[in-house]
Amino acid sequence: MTRIHTLRLILGDQLNASHSWYSEHDDGVLYLIAELRQETDYAPHHVQKVCAFFAAMKGFATALEKAGHHVKHMTLDETQPFDSLNALLKALIEKHSVTRFEYQLPDEYRLREQLRLFSAFLDIETTPTGCEHFLVPDDALNQHFTAGKHHLMESFYRKMRKQFDVMMEGDKPEGGKWNYDKDNRAKLTKAELECIPEPLVFANDVSTILERLERHGVETIGFASAQLLWPVTRKQSLELLDYFCQYLLPKFGSFQDAMTSESPHRWSVYHSRLSFALNSKMLHPMQVIQAAIEAYRQPDSGISINQVEGFVRQILGWREFVRGLYWANMPEYSTMNALGGTRKLPNFFWTGETKMQCLKQAIQQSLDYGYAHHIQRLMVTGNFTLLTGIAPEEVDAWYLGIYVDAIEWVELPNVRGMALFADGGLFATKPYSASGNYINKMSDYCAGCHYKVKEKVGEGACPLNSLYWHFMERHRAKIAVNPRAGMVYRGWDGKSDEERSAVLDQAAHYLGNLNNL
Repeated sequence: MTRIHTLRLILGDQLNASHSWYSEHDDGVLYLIAELRQETDYAPHHVQKVCAFFAAMKGFATALEKAGHHVKHMTLDETQPFDSLNALLKALIEKHSVTRFEYQLPDEYRLREQLRLFSAFLDIETTPTGCEHFLVPDDALNQHFTAGKHHLMESFYRKMRKQFDVMMEGDKPEGGKWNYDKDNRAKLTKAELECIPEPLVFANDVSTILERLERHGVETIGFASAQLLWPVTRKQSLELLDYFCQYLLPKFGSFQDAMTSESPHRWSVYHSRLSFALNSKMLHPMQVIQAAIEAYRQPDSGISINQVEGFVRQILGWREFVRGLYWANMPEYSTMNALGGTRKLPNFFWTGETKMQCLKQAIQQSLDYGYAHHIQRLMVTGNFTLLTGIAPEEVDAWYLGIYVDAIEWVELPNVRGMALFADGGLFATKPYSASGNYINKMSDYCAGCHYKVKEKVGEGACPLNSLYWHFMERHRAKIAVNPRAGMVYRGWDGKSDEERSAVLDQAAHYLGNLNNL
């Protein structure tokens, strides 16, 4: 038997089959992929999220073995004696008398620090390496991001377009515009609702994983199913990418902000749902971008430029941007609370039992599928937690746990920065706050709601309306410095003292009864 000289750690979100590690075969290199209570227990995770990661890890281990690599895949049954990743690594290093420990740099600060400190006390050679996934590698992030400084996503996005020559004509953007966002705010009409394609889902048997989670007493949230609909292999991920390009991309941009309760496919609409495949690194971002552009360029594709540009911006712009912001500002970013939120998350965030139709739809969908699209996350659940002053750590834990694609590097900036403005403006120039009018404009939720979207005060008045003005008033000193907020405050100041007081009193009533909304 070949002596093991090197132990290489593969984390659950490092399932990158194209990593240079795998370009050569060496029986003396042992690859470790392990299910750990350390990772299931640091937040209350959705059961489908845990199942998706565990199934994908098993699939990746099997693929590596078939490719001729020496792999040790450990389930919770086998890692039970070890109270941490450190303890497991130490035991394996000692058991095999390895002389070298290697790992890919984790994308979470928590794990990166843990492995850095662990390695510092080893008396064998240790080599961290890049994950070879992101378009902006770790050693180039400081060229784009500075700690404590506001960065504009649009400027970063344009740099990326130029650097990678994506949809460029010389030094000009293809089509003459960098951004087609104004064309991508359509509401779904009744006719459009009937045209939403059925989403491609999978039927991965995770019954043994569910049994294992129950046996080990792992606490989870959300709806559990023995048939997991998320892709857990590279093959399935590529199938989902192909399906998106063929059936969903043609209308993705136009309806990327639209929400509905009237379609059986309301949870998916035209969204790619590739985020888990990307964030677990089963797919490479440039591969996804190129597939979308290739579909757009096909003769008679019927795909307009606003559809593909909107998608490219999410991958090339937002995804790389939030990661850069995260690493430039950690660990301080995880404790920022610029607006001083202190309230507890209402109980209905764990049940979906609320009379507010927009929240009911977004939360119930999240519990059912471990998924909501970006506008539901930002402008429904995110907006509500912003307006009501929920403590950022409460919101962080919910978002990090409930979504199958949530890993801290992407969750934290989107929650603390974009949804809650807790970073004081490092991410956004002003809070993404909205009243019920926005929800009514972009969805059909309000038509079936217990509350009246047109009313600010009185019985049955939409809570978002008074909560919006209460938020704008209590944070006026910070928000009013933005010139774009001037018109909003002029409209508010133009109302009578009695009208303003009535709105603020209505909001105060709702704030005191959040669990009953």
